[in-house]
Amino acid sequence: MLPDRNFFYALADAAKAETLPRFRTGAYVTNKMEGGFDPVTEGDRAAETAIRALIAERFPEHGILGEEHENIGLDREHIWVIDPIDGTRAFISGLPVWGTLIGFQSNGRAAMGLMDQPFTGERYFADGTRSWYRGPDGERQIATRDCKTLSDAILFTTSPHLFVGGDGERYRAVESQVRLFRYGCDCYAYALLASGHVDLVVENGLKPYDVGALIPLIEQAGGFITTWEGGRPENGGSIVAAGSRAVHEEALKLLSGM
Repeated sequence: MLPDRNFFYALADAAKAETLPRFRTGAYVTNKMEGGFDPVTEGDRAAETAIRALIAERFPEHGILGEEHENIGLDREHIWVIDPIDGTRAFISGLPVWGTLIGFQSNGRAAMGLMDQPFTGERYFADGTRSWYRGPDGERQIATRDCKTLSDAILFTTSPHLFVGGDGERYRAVESQVRLFRYGCDCYAYALLASGHVDLVVENGLKPYDVGALIPLIEQAGGFITTWEGGRPENGGSIVAAGSRAVHEEALKLLSGM
């Protein structure tokens, strides 16, 4: 038996019960990186625990890959990929562009996914075939925008400071050609891309749980998401997502150094 929309929503509700009450409250933050800053909050750990408990009860035979707790059964046919708060820096800064990411893989391929933003009341869900939005203004199917050229594209990245050396040069080659670029938004940028509001997201240094839920959301909305070399993105790394094939191919050429 495979999960359905109601189960994904139940997982998001369980996470929301842990994250939203802690948002904009100065909740306790721990730094995970010696010599740097990689924050984790009480909400991260509590939300992932809540999600895992429901999965273990309903699908004990499934594996789980998560950010905050030990991975389980990564050699199994079906694996859940969880990032309880993607955009922890936004969370602790009071910006409502973080989200809970819940992805589902079958045989190593991202198949379903959900991004939930509890503060704005928005959910973006890929059901295995199509992508959907649900928010204060109702529910509808979403699709990417068919932008014809990189010069007309709107680009998002988390921060240009994350690109160093050759990565920085390749990223700036893309940024220099787009119509508009903005920084920040973390997973929310991908949701905007799936909804047809922006055209391109370029990032690097991503973990599998950073993209697991977003891959099906982009692909089932008609978009394209790969590594900078054009490979499958399930393992993370340097990632480029685009709403149209034309923009993806232009960006990929610059990012891959072709």
